[in-house]
Amino acid sequence: MPAYQRLEVTEVGDVAVVRFRSRRIVDDVDIQEIGTEMFSLVESDKRMKLLLNFSTVDFLGSAALGKLITLEKKMKAQGGKLKLSNIKPEIYEVFAITKLNRLFDIKEDEADALAAF
Repeated sequence: MPAYQRLEVTEVGDVAVVRFRSRRIVDDVDIQEIGTEMFSLVESDKRMKLLLNFSTVDFLGSAALGKLITLEKKMKAQGGKLKLSNIKPEIYEVFAITKLNRLFDIKEDEADALAAF
């Protein structure tokens, strides 16, 4: 498994669990690099099950939402599954306002998300 600068990737069975190293994902460069690393999990590593755990994230910029939408499309295109967990209420509100809570499979915590695969 390659080393990632912006993501911490662990394995739980056949699920790649991704945690973010940044508390605030707002800077364009950070978002670009995070996107590249997430896409690499799908395209290069051929991950079929990804769980993004947002427990370390306090703030998520709108450009980051675009990366998540692209990741969801890439996962679906290869028949994979993407789940999100541990999203703080103030961040979840953004998902709800933009109706992205309907696009993504969001679980309250990592255990619920892992059980849902």
